[in-house]
Amino acid sequence: MELSCKTEYALLALLELAGNYKKGGLLQIKHIAEMQNIPDRYLEQLLATLRRCGLVRSQRGAKGGYLLAREPWTISLLDVIWCLEGSESKVSKSEQKSTTVEGTVVEEIWQEVQDRANDVLREYTLQDLCEKRNSRRQLDIMYYI
Repeated sequence: MELSCKTEYALLALLELAGNYKKGGLLQIKHIAEMQNIPDRYLEQLLATLRRCGLVRSQRGAKGGYLLAREPWTISLLDVIWCLEGSESKVSKSEQKSTTVEGTVVEEIWQEVQDRANDVLREYTLQDLCEKRNSRRQLDIMYYI
């Protein structure tokens, strides 16, 4: 199971929005793209998809931009992945059911792997990512003192 570039960019953008959540301000695409090194046009498409899924809101105008539609502690990483990749994870081996005992055993194990991966992704939220980022930044600061 790999993290697609699309999902990684979306998580980085959402992390920026989550970090700005308490301030309540809107972030413009240009700012998010600059901070996370994401191409503007691609980010625009990603944010549109996240908006359709109800994860972000947008406001038009000169002072417009994007913000999270819900609290960061209520948006799981699984919510983001399902929004971008679809609710059926791409972990599954094939669409066809195996006709052999061995194939069935492999499919059962693969399903267990998928279920456990989904459990981990469901457990972590954008708030958790913010906290991990902040603690990592503190460690970096301490290292340089």
